[in-house]
Amino acid sequence: MPIKGALFDFSGTLFRIESVRSWLAATLAAREVSVEPAAFERYVQELEATGALPGGPPPQRVPASLAEAWASRDESAHRHREAYTGLARQVELPDPGLYDALYDRHRTPAAWRPYPDAAEVLASLRERGVAIGVVSNIGWDVRPVFRAHGLDAWVDAYVLSFEYGVQKPDAHLFHTACTLLGQHPTDVVMVGDDRHADGGAAALGCEVRFVRHAPVDERPDGLRELALGAEVA
Repeated sequence: MPIKGALFDFSGTLFRIESVRSWLAATLAAREVSVEPAAFERYVQELEATGALPGGPPPQRVPASLAEAWASRDESAHRHREAYTGLARQVELPDPGLYDALYDRHRTPAAWRPYPDAAEVLASLRERGVAIGVVSNIGWDVRPVFRAHGLDAWVDAYVLSFEYGVQKPDAHLFHTACTLLGQHPTDVVMVGDDRHADGGAAALGCEVRFVRHAPVDERPDGLRELALGAEVA
């Protein structure tokens, strides 16, 4: 398929969140909270189990009190914070301010790493005249993350779920992105790591391709292997 536009997911596709261990350590340091090594390890394990880190391991169980917020977490900034701080509060941390501090940490550029081939692939597509968009289920503005890591220069449009009040796989998000890029969906490829959410683009006629959701060090060339540049119209 000749490609005139390319849409990319954010978390797990172009960027990866830091580990729960790094997330907690950075937040404790920022708040100047010291904990014993054994307690630290326990907090890491419990936060992983509850799924408190957005973009990290999913929750093993969502409490009934958070079910509604969890189901619609990416439709608004408020629900996103409510869902994830609620999951974190299942863990008894030594400082009550840590729950909001942990949430705020995950929104910082320092908490995210681009995949090793992300810049190369985006730059190659733009050099060939391909319009690029980011379509993400997210509860906060990822643009500063792209700017801080130097990837913003290659992105023409951002379509973020919380800004539109709907989540992928809703076709509205993909249609909006294609419109912003000025391309017909059949000329656009969607690249993501979630077959359910990102697969929603197929309903419009977009081709959908998937990368493996893996740590940065374990997926050095997942985007490059798609060979998107070879199919530019």
